[in-house]
Amino acid sequence: MCGIAGGLWFDETRAIAPNVLDKMVDSLTHRGPDDRGTYTSALRRDVAGLVPGVALGFRRLSIIDLESGHQPMGNEDGSIQIVFNGEIYNYQELRRRLEGSGHRLASHSDTETIVHLYEDLNLGCFEHFNGMFALAIWDRQRRQVVLARDRLGKKPLYYQFRDGQLLFGSELKALAQSPTFASTISPGAIDQFLTYQYVPHPNTIYQHVHKLPPGHVAVFHDNKCTVQKYWRVNFDSEIDISNRDAAERVGELFHDSIRLRLRSDVPLGAFLSGGVDSSLVVAIAQRQMSSPIHSFSVGFPVADFDETKYARQVAAWVGSEHHEYQVTPDAVSILDQLVWHYDEPFGDSSAIPTWYLCQWTRQHVKVALSGDGGDELFAGYDRYRALWLSRWLDQVMPLKQLLGGRFVQNLKNSSRERSFVRRLKRFGEALNQPMARRYMNWLHIFPEGMRGGLYRDEFVEQLPDVDPFEFFESAWKLTGNRPLISKASLADLITYLPCDLMTKVDIASMAHSLECRQPFLDYRLVEFAAALPAHLKFRWGKGKRLLRDAFDRLLPRQIWTRRKMGFGVPLAVWFRRELSTLTRERLLSTDARCHQYFRPDTLTDIVEQHISGATNHSYRLWNLLVFESWLRRWQA
Repeated sequence: MCGIAGGLWFDETRAIAPNVLDKMVDSLTHRGPDDRGTYTSALRRDVAGLVPGVALGFRRLSIIDLESGHQPMGNEDGSIQIVFNGEIYNYQELRRRLEGSGHRLASHSDTETIVHLYEDLNLGCFEHFNGMFALAIWDRQRRQVVLARDRLGKKPLYYQFRDGQLLFGSELKALAQSPTFASTISPGAIDQFLTYQYVPHPNTIYQHVHKLPPGHVAVFHDNKCTVQKYWRVNFDSEIDISNRDAAERVGELFHDSIRLRLRSDVPLGAFLSGGVDSSLVVAIAQRQMSSPIHSFSVGFPVADFDETKYARQVAAWVGSEHHEYQVTPDAVSILDQLVWHYDEPFGDSSAIPTWYLCQWTRQHVKVALSGDGGDELFAGYDRYRALWLSRWLDQVMPLKQLLGGRFVQNLKNSSRERSFVRRLKRFGEALNQPMARRYMNWLHIFPEGMRGGLYRDEFVEQLPDVDPFEFFESAWKLTGNRPLISKASLADLITYLPCDLMTKVDIASMAHSLECRQPFLDYRLVEFAAALPAHLKFRWGKGKRLLRDAFDRLLPRQIWTRRKMGFGVPLAVWFRRELSTLTRERLLSTDARCHQYFRPDTLTDIVEQHISGATNHSYRLWNLLVFESWLRRWQA
C-alpha cells in the first residue's frame, strides 16, 4: 500500500522539475512512510520521433516482500517502469504462470507480476488481477504512460492532462505541488457535492482535474489521452439458481476471498463493528488462522451510535483478540484534519468514526480487513426496505397520499437523528416521485429545490446545463429490467460504494499508514452476487437472507436479528452544542468564502432552524461546514 505521483510531458517547457517531483512524492508520506523512490527520463527525439519526458514517484508502506519491493520497479531491460499503489492478492498464482512462460522474477513482490504480465498482454493484463490498485506504467517502447484503477475503485487515482503535460497522483495534494496545477473550481462539482456529499467520478472539485473511474485504464500517447473500460459487470440479467446452490457458491467464494487477503508479511487484523458484514469477515478469517485474529472497534458515549456490545459478543463467539477504544469524538478539532486529508469537499460524516477506528487500529497492526460491500451485494441497507415498502404503497393510494401529504410533513421534529418521525418524513417526501428519483430522494443531501434557494443568481448562471441526478440515473439504467431491489443495490455498487465508502476508507486509513482490505469486493464474488435473483437476498422486507443461509452458524443469532445501526456520529446534537459557535463563525461571518456561491440569508435560516430545533439540517450543515472549511484551506 503506497502513494504514487508523477507525470508526462510532450513539451520541454512543461517538464516536471526534480524538486517538483520530490514535493509531489513527499506530500504523500503518510501513505508510505517506509520508503521512497523516483524515476525520470528526459524528453528527447530519436529516429522514430519524439520520446516524451516522464517522472514517476513513489512512497511505500511495506506489506509484501519487505526487503526487495522497492519502486519504481522495472523489467529486465528497464523499458517498462511502474509505480503501484495497492495489492494484487493472486500474485503468487500469477507468478507461477509467468515463470512457466520464461520470465525470471528478481523479487517476491506482487508489483513485479504486473510488470511482466503487462509485457505479455499489454492492456489485457488488468483483467487478470484480483486486487485493489491504482498504478502508472511507463512503456518506453510504445512511448506511452498507462494509468489504471481497480474494478471497484478501492484505490484512488487523479490526473490532469492539459497543454502537453500529464500530472497524476494518489491524492489531489500531490498534483497541487506542481506550478502547472490548475485549481479553478468547477461550479458543477459544487452542485454535485451538495447533492451527493461527494463529487462523483470522473469529476473532481477542479475543472481540469479528473478521477480515473473504477475499472478503467487511461493511455497517454502522442499528446493524446484515451480512456477505456476494461471491466463491466452484466447488470441487466440474472442467473437461474437454487437458494441452496447460491448459498454454497457464496460460501466458497467468500472463504477464498478471505484466504487471499490474509497474505501479509506484517501484522494483520480486522475491523469489527458487530454488524453482520464485519462479523462474518472476522469469523471466517479466524477459521483460517492458527492464532487469534486481532479485532478492533471504537465506541461512543451515545447509545444510538454505540455498537461495542455487539462487537464484544462476536469477538467472544469467534475467539478473536479484541481491542476496544472508547472515544468522545471532537468534531471541532478533527474537521480541519479531515479537510486536509480528503483534498476535495467530502461530506460523509461517518469519516469521523472511521478516522478514529483507523487511528486506533494502526497502533496494533499494519493491515485491517473490513466488511465494506456486503450491504450493496446482499441488499442490507434500510433504504432498500423503504423502497420495497414504497412499491407496495403504490398499490394503496389513500395510504400513499396520507404519508406523502401535509399531515406527515407537519409532524413535530425530534431532536434525535434516527427518530421514527424523521425517517417517516423522508419516506413520505419521496412517494410521489418515479422510482429512481424516489430512491435518490433518500440519498441526497440538498434536494433540487433547496439548492436553488441556496445559490446566488450569479452562481446559478455558471452552472452547466446538467442535472446532478444523471450520474445516479445512468447507473440505475444499466440494470435494465431487473427487480427494484437489484436496481437500487447494483446502482449503489457503482456510485455510492466507490465515490463515498471507498474514498472514506482509503483516505482515513492511509492518513494513518494503515492498509484496508475488503473481502466482499473480490471481483469474482461481485460478479456472482450481481447476477443473483433479488428474492435470494431480500425477502419480505429483510435483506442479507442469502448470507444467513450460507453462514448462519458462524454468528450468534442476535447478530443476525439485531437492528442495523450504521456507522455515525450525533451530528444533530453537535450542531446545537459544541459545533454551534464554529458553524456561525465560518458560515455566517462576513468573510465566509462560501458567500460567493451561497445566499447569506439562506445560510442563516438553515443554521437557525436547526439550532432552534425547528428542522433537522444536521447533514446539510455538515456538508456546508466542510465546504467552507475546504475553501479556507485549499483556496487561500
